[in-house]
Amino acid sequence: MTKKAPKRQPLLIANNFHPETIAVLDQEYDTHKLWLLESPQEQRALIDKLAANCVAVATASWATDPLIYELPKLKLISCFGVGVDGIDFGITEARGIQVSNTPTVLNDAVADLAMGLVLATSRNLINADAHARGGDWELAPFPFGRSLTGKTLGIIGLGAIGEEIALRALAFRMKIAYHNRNRTELPFPYYDSMTKLAQASDVLLCMLPGGDNTKKIIDSTIFEALGPDGIFINVGRGSCVDEDALIAALSSGQIAAAGLDVYAQEPHIPNALAQLPNAVLFPHIGSSTIETRRAMGQLVVDNLGAYFADEDLLTPI
Repeated sequence: MTKKAPKRQPLLIANNFHPETIAVLDQEYDTHKLWLLESPQEQRALIDKLAANCVAVATASWATDPLIYELPKLKLISCFGVGVDGIDFGITEARGIQVSNTPTVLNDAVADLAMGLVLATSRNLINADAHARGGDWELAPFPFGRSLTGKTLGIIGLGAIGEEIALRALAFRMKIAYHNRNRTELPFPYYDSMTKLAQASDVLLCMLPGGDNTKKIIDSTIFEALGPDGIFINVGRGSCVDEDALIAALSSGQIAAAGLDVYAQEPHIPNALAQLPNAVLFPHIGSSTIETRRAMGQLVVDNLGAYFADEDLLTPI
């Protein structure tokens, strides 16, 4: 008698986060894709269908569908991404739902991009490219930029990624300072407020997570403290910044420049911000390398596999 293959576990995939990873999940699980259903009625019907036996969800960590919490037997949310802004921890903690994410593997990619923004803003590289391509060089030399050597990079939120950024900045002979809720053991000057750090910084870099506690926490007070020669970089979460205040600071010369990879209402970028020549804008590509996204996807797969094998999760939150 032919032995039957074991029945695959049902898995709800809430959104389209990484096609290559989703293809692997399709092979290993009985997958159901919530985002492909166009109407609320179809989505509700899928939830009802899975209610009896679906215990796991795979999702992008930064945004997910609240319908996933309607699964009565939900026990695991395996997130693709390190920030978990899209997860309702009030619900998960109350119901004992485990949540995992994909940290560490994206640290290098995000740190590389952060330094790219520091270079692009300090040396005005995007406008320099346009100056060369447009023939303006034949008419006039390009304006001077600013050197990084000896400048202070102030990091708001000096965690694992912040440490990698600091290591790269040190190679450019920059000085490092930071603000956290608590002082770390790292050998850099610590400031007990963001305002004080901004005053001490030539380049102020945000690595804060999203959420209610950090919403618009970087405001006009911070930009005023940073000053007219200061540069602001954000590779944390866009919700941390008062974008109206940032636009005003850039427009008025209150700060010199900004380099952003994240925004308050992604993928929307305010037109007033997009029009500013002293703003370098990237479309949230901090972890967007082939290698990094594959490593993140593998953690999603591994975390799901560990749960169903009744092992400890690799990356629990």
